[in-house]
Amino acid sequence: MQPTDRLATHDVTNRPAGSRDPDPWAADPTLRGHVAARGGDGAHLAGFGAALTGADATALGQEARRQKPEARIFDRDGRRLDEVRFHPAYHALLGIGLSHGYAAHPWGGVLGGHVTHAAMVHMMSGIEPAVCCPMTMTYAGVPALAGSGYGDWAAKLATAAYDPAVAPLSAKRAATLGMAMTEKQGGSDVRANTTRAAPEGDLWRLTGHKWFCSAPMSDGFLTLAQTGDGLTCFLVPRWLEDGTRNAIHLMRLKDKLGNHANASAEIEYHGALASLVGTPGNGVRAILTMVHHTRLDTAIAPAGLMRAALAEAVWWCEHRTAFQKKLIDQPLMRAVLADLTLDWEGALALGLRVAQAFDAPDGAPFARIGVALAKFLANKRCPAVIAEAMEVMGGMGYVEDTPLPMLYREAPLNGIWEGSGNVICLDILRTLARDADAAAALGAELDRATGTDRRYDTALALMRARWPGPVPQQEARAFAETAGQLLTAAALIDTAPAAVAEGYVAARIAGAPRIHGAAAGIDTAALIGRIHTV
Repeated sequence: MQPTDRLATHDVTNRPAGSRDPDPWAADPTLRGHVAARGGDGAHLAGFGAALTGADATALGQEARRQKPEARIFDRDGRRLDEVRFHPAYHALLGIGLSHGYAAHPWGGVLGGHVTHAAMVHMMSGIEPAVCCPMTMTYAGVPALAGSGYGDWAAKLATAAYDPAVAPLSAKRAATLGMAMTEKQGGSDVRANTTRAAPEGDLWRLTGHKWFCSAPMSDGFLTLAQTGDGLTCFLVPRWLEDGTRNAIHLMRLKDKLGNHANASAEIEYHGALASLVGTPGNGVRAILTMVHHTRLDTAIAPAGLMRAALAEAVWWCEHRTAFQKKLIDQPLMRAVLADLTLDWEGALALGLRVAQAFDAPDGAPFARIGVALAKFLANKRCPAVIAEAMEVMGGMGYVEDTPLPMLYREAPLNGIWEGSGNVICLDILRTLARDADAAAALGAELDRATGTDRRYDTALALMRARWPGPVPQQEARAFAETAGQLLTAAALIDTAPAAVAEGYVAARIAGAPRIHGAAAGIDTAALIGRIHTV
């Protein structure tokens, strides 16, 4: 039964009816096109989109955010629990994602597994990004543990199911994995960590604190601690096989800007039992496999956030009239929407190109450098795109009845997670200086797009002339932006219609103004049509 639109003082007109909640796969032909071009599994993604829609995932996300996680440190009699209680909607969303292979699909030996996974990240990020955190770390934990002698853990992380039981690994159908690395005094400088590890037979006992523990109800965590040989990586189970709780004490949950449905905690280890991952003193190297894969998700998630914001804005404009003309037909509005679309589609195209490199047998060198450039650029563009989409909707975009405030609060997160901007830029410089294969792969990828647009060719030559050798640290951001935009253009030249690729080169490569809506020479109709709405 439709709500009443004839009220006592006025009629409700000139507004979209209800809320926009289409199938995130069926309603996004642009995503489908890029996924097909990169070898992803469209049938699998169609099933995932239908499951999200059938479960009314948007409403589940609203409920999960409305009732935030609660720390249950003690039971009523004062015994330690160290648990986090979530709204049932949170568990429902995790169940949909994990049972459809968000974490497991890339490890099943299928073609295009990482591309398919990246598309799932894109779809889920636009609905409820908070549940992506534990699923992403579970996905990334599989290669980190499979190669370290933890086949039982890797197998259960790669099982397409969700088992929220408080129980040891042996009693669970499937498992989730978290990460606890940073400490108060060091942050990104993990070598400053003070958590200590002492051997106890074949195991170790950890004592210390962690300033950020993501998804503290995970079944296990990769963590870093100091041994006599230096910083070392450990696997810390949440629940022990003898049926007791490991000595991981929850201190408090973080009161965060966004990501409200997910818990992030401060924890302490009080002699927690742990197992060695890798060799003593090589902790950073051991955990980098997990970090490398989580960075793929932090590169593609901003595209999902941008897409959700833009779809909402375009839908509003299609149903709203101002000054005797639909907003979607106003020339200045079209210029803004088209320009915003370039950043979303560019982030999507480059993110999926990097995911394709994760799938390819010979793709590792490009994946190592490409994922950092994609993460840096997408996360710098995301907050600006969502803020502009909010402006498009005016005051309506600023209220919680729409998803725009949630999306705006989420916009900075992926830029902080797994290395903020400066950390990523320094990693890019180190990779280029120390990894000749990655540097060569980047050059080959950029060269592959030459000969299509002279403006691209000119910009590439200018970049190489400006940085013929090692990039000075103070210029790292300028280099990352320039190289990231050229890589994005190359990805669009590969898989997008000419109007999109040419528009990106005109607006981002050829020196156009940075304010959205000020670019000249772009095909507004073609670009706005890429944001399909229902």
